[in-house]
Amino acid sequence: MTRWERAQLAITLLAIDPQRLGGLVIRARAGPAQAEMLAAVQSLDIPMVKLQHHMTHEVLNGDIDLTGSLAERRLVRRNSIFDCPPSLLVLPMAERCQPQFSARICQALEAGLGHGLIALDEGAEEGDCLPAALTDRLAFHVILDDLALQDLSSITLPSSLEKTRAEVRGVTLPAKLREEAVILAASLGISSLRAPLLLGYAAQAHAAFHARDAVTEEDLKVAVMLVYPHRATRLPQDTEPEEQADEANPPEAPQDPTQAIPPNDLMIEAVKAVLPAGVLAQLQSTVKQPASGSGSGTRRKGNHRGRPLPARLGPKNNEARVDLVATLRAAIPWQTLRKISNPKARGPIFKASDLRHKRYEIQSDRLLIFTVDASGSAAVARLAEAKGAVELLLGEAYARRDHVALYAFRGAASEALLPPTRSLVQTKKRLAALPGGGATPLAAGLAAAFNLAVQERRNGLTPTLILLTDGRANVALDGSNDRVQAAMDALMLAGKIAEAQIPALVIDTTIRPEKTLQALAGKMRADYIALPRSDAKSVSGAVASALAQS
Repeated sequence: MTRWERAQLAITLLAIDPQRLGGLVIRARAGPAQAEMLAAVQSLDIPMVKLQHHMTHEVLNGDIDLTGSLAERRLVRRNSIFDCPPSLLVLPMAERCQPQFSARICQALEAGLGHGLIALDEGAEEGDCLPAALTDRLAFHVILDDLALQDLSSITLPSSLEKTRAEVRGVTLPAKLREEAVILAASLGISSLRAPLLLGYAAQAHAAFHARDAVTEEDLKVAVMLVYPHRATRLPQDTEPEEQADEANPPEAPQDPTQAIPPNDLMIEAVKAVLPAGVLAQLQSTVKQPASGSGSGTRRKGNHRGRPLPARLGPKNNEARVDLVATLRAAIPWQTLRKISNPKARGPIFKASDLRHKRYEIQSDRLLIFTVDASGSAAVARLAEAKGAVELLLGEAYARRDHVALYAFRGAASEALLPPTRSLVQTKKRLAALPGGGATPLAAGLAAAFNLAVQERRNGLTPTLILLTDGRANVALDGSNDRVQAAMDALMLAGKIAEAQIPALVIDTTIRPEKTLQALAGKMRADYIALPRSDAKSVSGAVASALAQS
């Protein structure tokens, strides 16, 4: 069974029993595979509700309907987005799901409303994934990242499943198979108690789909291939064959060569067949840790978009919007006294002190662009400092939604050692061997960092440039060994960085503070920090302190 066929089967089983199976995670970037899967979901006879990360508390939990309450002169409440007939909830960019949003979705899935979830995991890095609490409640997980167009085929799903949905709860699961599912979960290192339950529900749905009233070994095997592989944290070690018995103590009965493989071994082979080849060795040597971190980014307050904050007291300005609900809440306790002083007034009496205005908090991803001087005899030390600083910063990058990129300049050009990433695993691989020595093309390093910052700003990131150098530029942009022209080129690029309003930080690694670097930082409108005896910890601390003040 190919991955595409497994994805088709997962959607079919989810359509049969969405309430108990929870949902499906589709790991794929925007492209033909994701589009074909969404088209298949839309072809089902189940309503779809699209979720957005910017949905407010009122939309998710319901709130007072102000217009209806005033019109009917009684309390009228607005329903939550989840207060609808059984539907398939579609969550794009699910890897960016905040813990509060994830918890509300988990609550809706377990409320018995009959909802299922289609989570579109579009993460580019290894660390980008759904919150563990949400993933644990979804039965299926398919990976379609590297599927080519020729690997896809049209998905044909059953047009009517009413009879199957009515019969799925009556399918029996033998106790022997139930016990086997639990033993298999333990042998694969799956600690969640939901996994065997989801496996049983998937096996029952598969049996009902094939008009069977009891789960068979084949149903359980298919369910194992869909439910267990992405949850496995290890593979059972093969046991060594027992030593042959002594001739004096022959075995009681000869081994039948036609005897089938034990069912548990068949299920383990089914899991191995689904796992990618490169994951087998990793599972046998390491245990995957659940993802953590809230993923909160740089916070900026505004009054138009973002995450809602408590309303603000004060007079209305040209840009702020009045929060009607908060204003009513502030005015209602005073209505009795105001009616006494003004008995002829009709309706609520408002004053300027009652006004409350909406505020929002925008969380943006930040990109830290390290531009490191790799020239001269001290290059190895500086590169080692940069490597340590990047790894230290990456330890907190996911929690702050920061991405990190690394450029090293030496000889006559700049080299991109690390593209924008939040993956610590990828960083260690890229930084395993760092080049060093040669001239100092400072202008080339600034040009490469500036171009990356402009490009990633268009992609929605907030770039910050961090320059780690001794400031002795001796190679111009055209590659000539002209110190005067090299200094002019560096100042020219510093001016461009300042004009583009790109935040920057200049770290001086010389023994004595370099005046040319101070002038460069001034031209760049950047913070200047002299660290003559810098190490990874001091560089990381200086960067964190400067970013906290920006």
